[in-house]
Amino acid sequence: MLDRYLTDLATLDWDDLTAVRAASDKLLTALDSDRGQLRALAAGVLADPALLALCEQYDILNKIVVHDDSAGWRLRLHIFLPGYYDRPHNHCWTYASRILHGSYTHTLYGTDDGLGQHIDPADLVPRMVRTEQPGDSYTLHHSMIHSVVAEPYTTSLIIRGPSVKDRFLVTDRRTGHTWWQHGAATEDPAETARKRMTADQLRLCLQLLAEHHVLP
Repeated sequence: MLDRYLTDLATLDWDDLTAVRAASDKLLTALDSDRGQLRALAAGVLADPALLALCEQYDILNKIVVHDDSAGWRLRLHIFLPGYYDRPHNHCWTYASRILHGSYTHTLYGTDDGLGQHIDPADLVPRMVRTEQPGDSYTLHHSMIHSVVAEPYTTSLIIRGPSVKDRFLVTDRRTGHTWWQHGAATEDPAETARKRMTADQLRLCLQLLAEHHVLP
């Protein structure tokens, strides 16, 4: 199924959100409609050491990379575990997302333009608060500052564009702290190894997705 969408995604201008949404939505919709194919892609990661090495497990979030394209984009499943919330942040890449299961509260604060190297969390004012539910999709530019509070086991399918920055800024509104978090290219190898998902952990993720009727 992926083959028919590769050309459109490979030639995208990832700053053109209209084009990104149009191209991404075709693949995201197709895989949402054919969960058997999505299950096959996810299970295939077990036989692909390169993809497995890109999968990550945190205490409240799992990321399964089901395709890593030579053009720089990736197709990923995100599983939000109980207690998931994150802090307002931007990204190293533009991405498109489709919700497969569950829901989350999605807060947008505006872009990082003109904010310099540091952001005072107290200056972040919600500009849009919306609930993302199954079938919803959106496309987010890497400069947008946003945060998510997810219901347990919410699952999304995302197309992550090529990285355009080597780090992104994370803020904590409760403590007032901000810090830089590095992307994979410049991340501490020990941190990369710490969060890398094992084959057994991936099998448990696939079992969890089946139990919650996300994948057959």
